[in-house]
Amino acid sequence: MINYSYLNIAKYLVGLESRVQDIDLLLCIGMNDIRMVGIFGVGGIDMGKEIVRKESRKEPGARSRLWFHEDVRYVLEENAGTNNVEGIKVVLPEGDDHDMIRLSPKSFAKMKRLRFFISRGARFSGRSIDYLSNELRVLDWSNCPLQSLPSNFRGEKLIDFQLYGGCIKDISGQFKNLTIMKFSECKFLTKISNISSCSNLKELDILGCKNLVEVHDSVGFLDKLVRLRLYQCSNLKSFPRRLTLRSLEVLTLHNCSKLQNFPEIKCKMEYLCFISLWGTAIKELPSSIGYLTPALKELLLDQCTKFMCLPSSIHQLQNLKVLCRSDCIKGCFTGIEHFSIEGCKDLMRLPISNSHSQHRKSLSFHNYTNLLKEEIKLSFGDVTRFKHFHITIFRPIKRSEPESSAELLPQLRSSLYWYLEEFSFYCSSTLQELDLSGIVIVSIPSCIEIFVELRILKLWHCEKLQEILHLPPNIQELYASECISLERFPEVSKKFQFYTSCGLGELRWIDLSGCHKLLANIGSQVPNALFVEEHIQDHSCGIIFLGNKIPDWFSHTKEPSNRDSCELDISGPLYLDEIIGIVFCAVLGSNPDDSPSGIRVFIDNNMLVEANFELLGDGDHVYLNYSFPKCIKQWLQYPTRANLRFIFHSNEEVAVMFKSCGVHIIYKHEENESLTVGECSVDLSNGIQLCKRR
Repeated sequence: MINYSYLNIAKYLVGLESRVQDIDLLLCIGMNDIRMVGIFGVGGIDMGKEIVRKESRKEPGARSRLWFHEDVRYVLEENAGTNNVEGIKVVLPEGDDHDMIRLSPKSFAKMKRLRFFISRGARFSGRSIDYLSNELRVLDWSNCPLQSLPSNFRGEKLIDFQLYGGCIKDISGQFKNLTIMKFSECKFLTKISNISSCSNLKELDILGCKNLVEVHDSVGFLDKLVRLRLYQCSNLKSFPRRLTLRSLEVLTLHNCSKLQNFPEIKCKMEYLCFISLWGTAIKELPSSIGYLTPALKELLLDQCTKFMCLPSSIHQLQNLKVLCRSDCIKGCFTGIEHFSIEGCKDLMRLPISNSHSQHRKSLSFHNYTNLLKEEIKLSFGDVTRFKHFHITIFRPIKRSEPESSAELLPQLRSSLYWYLEEFSFYCSSTLQELDLSGIVIVSIPSCIEIFVELRILKLWHCEKLQEILHLPPNIQELYASECISLERFPEVSKKFQFYTSCGLGELRWIDLSGCHKLLANIGSQVPNALFVEEHIQDHSCGIIFLGNKIPDWFSHTKEPSNRDSCELDISGPLYLDEIIGIVFCAVLGSNPDDSPSGIRVFIDNNMLVEANFELLGDGDHVYLNYSFPKCIKQWLQYPTRANLRFIFHSNEEVAVMFKSCGVHIIYKHEENESLTVGECSVDLSNGIQLCKRR
C-alpha cells in the first residue's frame, strides 16, 4: 500500500532525480512503501529538505535522508549513521575542489535500512568497506574508491547499479532483481564475472573500460536483456561464445579493437534490430545471423579492418536497411537501402544473391584492393536502381614517391572505366549521385556522359586530375575543390559567358576552390541579355574559384569596413519590370582553419541565395552567383523602399572575410560590353584578370 502522507510525498525523492523508470521498476518487484513524488517546484524541494532537517537538527545521522555534502561527509567519516538513514544523495560539479570523504571499513555499518546511495562528483578515499545494506535498491556511485563490494553484500533487492570511474576490479553478488548495470570508465575493471543470477537484467552498459579483458559466458544467457553495449573496451578479447538473448534489441561492440570473434546465435532473437561492430577485429559473421535475427535493420561494420566475408545467409534479412552507415550508399540484399563497408580493407568475399531488391538506392566502397571485381558483380548483379554510388578504390600516390609512379595511372584509369562501364552502370538511368573523391586519375572518362540522370558529381581532392572534358548532360552540382593539378575545363568557360548554349545547361553549382592551375574564362563578360531572356528563366547558378578581383563590368561594388558582412544600396530609378537577372560577386579571404564556410545574400532582408563551401589553402576566392527571373521575381514585385538593399552574410559559425562585394543588374535589351568571346580569361593561379577590348 502506498503511503500518501504529506511528509512522505515531499521528503524523499523531491530533490533527487525523479526517475520514472526507476519507480516503475520498484513497482514491478512489489515494493509497497514507495513515496509518491510531489511536484511542488523549488518551494516544495526546499520545504521537503527543511522537514527532513527538523528530524534531527544536530545529528545528521539520525535523519532519514542526507543530501548536503557536509552532512554526508560527517556521517561517513565519523561512522555516525543510524537505522534511520534510508537515502543518501550528494551531487557536486565535476572538477570542483571539494573536501575528500574518507571512508573507513565501518562507514556504512550502522545504516541497515539504506535503500538509495547516489553520489556524483564527490571524492572519496579508502579501498574497502565491511558492510553495505542489503536493502539497497539504487547504488549509483561516481569515483567509487572500492576495489570490490563487501563479501557479505548480497544485493538481492538492488535494481539500479551504476559505477563511474573509481577502482572497482570485479563484480560479484546475487542481484536477482537487478535491471540496470552500467560501468563507465572503470579503468581497473578487468572482467565481468558470472552474473547468471541477474535473471531480470535489462540493460548492461560497459563504456570506456579500457582494461576489461573478459566478459563471462553467462551474459549470453540473460533472457530479459534488452540492451547490451560495450563501447571502447579496447582490450576486450573474450566475449560470450553463444547468445540466447531472446529479448535483446541493441547489441553494440563499438571500438572493441581486439575482439576477433562474433558469437554464434543459438535462438531466434526476434527483437534484435541494431548491431554495431564498429572498429572491432572481427573477421566474419556466423551464418546464424541471417536466420535468427529477422528484425535486424542496421548492421554497422565501419573500420572493421580485419573483416573478410559476409555470410550468404545475410540475404535472409528482409528488414535490413543499413549495412554499415545510414548515410552511405545502398545495396542489393532484399529490402536493403544503404550498403557501405568503408575501412574493411581486407574484405575478399561478398555474399552472392540471385534475388535483387526493388529498394536499392546506393552503394559505397572505399580502398578495397583485395575485393575482386567479379565478387562485386556477382553479389550486386543488376544495379540499375542505384541512385548513389561512392567509390574510392585506388591507391593514392604519395608525394614522396618517384615520378615512375605515374606508370600506375593507366592501370588506375582502367579500373575506373571498369567500375563505370562493366559494372552494369551503362544500363542504369537512375543514378543520381556519384562520389569519386580522392581517385587517382588524370581525366574523367567519356562514359560518364551515359548517366543522363546524374545530378551530383563529387571529385574532392583528386590531386592527379588534369582535365574535365566530359560530364553528364544533366549535372546540377559539381564539387572539385583541391584538384590541384586541374588545368583544363572548357565547358565551365562557356557556361559562365551566357552568350551561347553549352553542355551544362542544368548546372547550378561548381566548387573549384583550391584549383591553383586552372586557366578558365569565368565571369569575364556581362551576360547577354537576349540570351538570358530567351534561354534562362528558372534557376540560379553559382561558382567559387581562386581569385581576388570583382569583374570590371559590375555596376556596383564596395569594400566593406566590417569584414564579417557587406551591404550595398542601389538607388532608383530601378525599372523593376525590366530586370531579368541579378549577378552577385564577393571576394573572400582565406580561412586559416579550413573549416566549413558559407555565404548568404539577402534582398531587403529576404534571402535570395545560399552556398556552402570550404576555403582551403592560402589564396583568396571569388564567389559568383547568377540569379534569373523566377528566382528573383517574388522579391522585386513589392519593393519596401525606393532603393534595393543587398546584404552579404556568413552562414556558418566560422565567418568568412569579405574583402569586396559587387552587384550587377541585368536589364532587358541591355547592350553588352564589346568583349570578344575567347579573348578574355582569368588566370586562377594568381587571380589576375586578362582582357582585350576591341
